Amino acid sequence: MSINRREFLGRLGVLGAGAAAATVPAGKALAAHGETDADPMGVLVDIPTCIGCRKCEYACQEAAGFAPPPIETFEDKKPFEQYRRPRPDSYTVVNRFENPASEERPIHSKVNCLHCIDPACASACLVGAFHKEPTGAVVYDAWKCMGCRYCMVACPFQIPTYEYQKPLTPQVRKCNFCAPRIAKEGGVPACVAICPVDCMTYGRRSELLSLAREKIAASPDVYVDHVYGEHEVGGTSWMYLSSVPFEDIKFHAMGSGAPPILTETVQHAIFKHWVPPIVWAGILATAMWMTRPREDSTTEDKTADPSRAHGNDHRPAKSSRLEVESVGAGASS
Repeated sequence: MSINRREFLGRLGVLGAGAAAATVPAGKALAAHGETDADPMGVLVDIPTCIGCRKCEYACQEAAGFAPPPIETFEDKKPFEQYRRPRPDSYTVVNRFENPASEERPIHSKVNCLHCIDPACASACLVGAFHKEPTGAVVYDAWKCMGCRYCMVACPFQIPTYEYQKPLTPQVRKCNFCAPRIAKEGGVPACVAICPVDCMTYGRRSELLSLAREKIAASPDVYVDHVYGEHEVGGTSWMYLSSVPFEDIKFHAMGSGAPPILTETVQHAIFKHWVPPIVWAGILATAMWMTRPREDSTTEDKTADPSRAHGNDHRPAKSSRLEVESVGAGASS
């Protein structure tokens, strides 16, 4: 029996789909980052309250061990002239936007990792360098990292950065929610602690959501009716209130589905307990068997050309012809 290429690919696809279905638990995603607290810690950022002092930038750099310049230098407003993103040496930055309601009071917005409830960076990491702590912080283990930077591609908020300037010892960098600091000393994240106007509130996520709804209900003329991070990408630990639509201050519009849900069920079940690799090896072996040379096709070739079947095409070899010519020349002489 012989099959053409289309039939072969069709059969291989059926075998592969069957193997994947057999190894993926129905209705269950296998998260790479393990279990987390049902009600993790988080931060609610009241954007209309922020005054743009940038003290949070200083506190963040100091807590991360970056040796920032004197705190007075952060009073410089020149950085507001361009939109900024977190860098390897600065996990959070504050940007300024025009306020349509008041020219004298611009809008200031803090940018940092939102610490997703179901983080795409942890899901994409092949070696577990990113993982989510039970408290809600998404942290990074540099010694595990192999530098693939899949986390940077996977993050829907484009937060992780990379130390390209360190070719020998580069790391992925982002806000770690002050997890080491809080685990050792307790308290709150450094940026929250230093804020002079208390525009950030640290607490349980459920309590922060209740607080956010209370603020919106009490001041509907101040806040848009949207808590950013409540549902975006499955929910985040950092959530925001704003006086203008979030798209106007460069917050990405996101759906409510967590990206890992779309990939983890297959991605992580595929290699569970090494069973699927064995299945796939069987599929490849089957493919080789299905496409091997057939005996009947060899027999047909031999019947069609008997001379080739015996390894003799009845044509004199070049060397034999030369020998005959040499013998003839000797006889004539």
